Amino acid sequence: MATPQPNSAHPASTAPTPLLQVGTAAFRRANLAMFCGGFATFAMLYGTQPMLPLFTAIFGVTPAIASLSVSAGTAALAMMLIPASVLSDRFGRERVMKLSLVLAAAIALASAAVTDFTQLLVLRALLGAVLAGLPAAAMAYLGEEVEPSAQGRAMGLYIAGNALGGMSGRFLAAMLTDWSSWRMALAVLGALGCVAALVFWRQLPASRHFRPRSVAVGRIVADTRAILADSGLPWLFFTGFVLMGAFVGLYNYLGFRLGEAPFFLGQTAIGAIFLLYLVGTWSSAWAGRLTDRFGRRNVLWMMIAVSGTGIAITLSEHLLVVLLGVAVFTFGYFGAHTTASGWVGRRALDRRALAAALYLCSYYLGGSLIGSVSGLAWSLERWPGVAAVLALCVTIALGVALHLRRVPPIGPTAPLALGSARA
Repeated sequence: MATPQPNSAHPASTAPTPLLQVGTAAFRRANLAMFCGGFATFAMLYGTQPMLPLFTAIFGVTPAIASLSVSAGTAALAMMLIPASVLSDRFGRERVMKLSLVLAAAIALASAAVTDFTQLLVLRALLGAVLAGLPAAAMAYLGEEVEPSAQGRAMGLYIAGNALGGMSGRFLAAMLTDWSSWRMALAVLGALGCVAALVFWRQLPASRHFRPRSVAVGRIVADTRAILADSGLPWLFFTGFVLMGAFVGLYNYLGFRLGEAPFFLGQTAIGAIFLLYLVGTWSSAWAGRLTDRFGRRNVLWMMIAVSGTGIAITLSEHLLVVLLGVAVFTFGYFGAHTTASGWVGRRALDRRALAAALYLCSYYLGGSLIGSVSGLAWSLERWPGVAAVLALCVTIALGVALHLRRVPPIGPTAPLALGSARA
């Protein structure tokens, strides 16, 4: 005889499943899984960044061409974000994110065996394409499964994982390249991706509030129009574009600058600069708490202003002052990214996955385009030229953030209290 389903005929069966709340084991598991997922994404995606000067020497390419080992991955990721978000709407956040990490780890391992720069670029592009599934679904997952009052904290921890992964991937790659070879460095990054995928697979709580959405073209077009018609979302997408462009531009060409006079740093020392990502890890988590307390519109512009101050400081010719400037920029950048990305999820409501994909598409395209264009500024004017491009990006982002302070919130039009996090 079949076992009767409990509550099958009970009114209680229609009660909504509770959201993940701070202090519960499920909330901690979700944070661990998302932290590891973000860690692996940035570690694998940006692991070649400290190798750019080495690639120019080994493969005989210009700095701008060498930067494609980073930009090819971010551009492919950007182009695949919307298809990945559609797949996550149809097949579920969990399935898409888990498969994304497993495939990315396998491709990262394979990239250690390439025989020329073209093969490396192809695999880096494939890596970015399959990685798109995790960021495309992550923001939607957190928006659906986590209690609204804790979403800023959860998003902050996810972005902190991005920061720590970016730092660890770059530092390990630089150190292993010095000690062994760039092939060994890429193989180790692939192994780290495998470990992160295993933890993610085992720890991520099941989606309890996911509801499949149609993948019909008409529905996607209608949702896209609704998102772009919002008074705030397109501005947030543009904010991600210019901020990520400034971030990638700074770290792409910082290694070139520090390898020249008056610094003359070696590969490991340049890689150690990426330890400043620890500042971003802390900033992401802290900014998430600030937005839960004071609201995104009150935090975003301040974090962008901090990042602009950091760029100005990097113009110094004293190493410690330059490092201080990079730390200040990194602090502001990660705080701003955490705030903007969380704001997208709050404003998009049931279109979270597509809105997240559009935000991240803009975000990674900015990193690819501005990150490579900054190479032209480096060739023409060295670091002052790069700093001018970055300062322009941050100034534009600051203007947009000040405009966003006046954008009407979603929901009731009652005045905002100081502690409101309304979207």
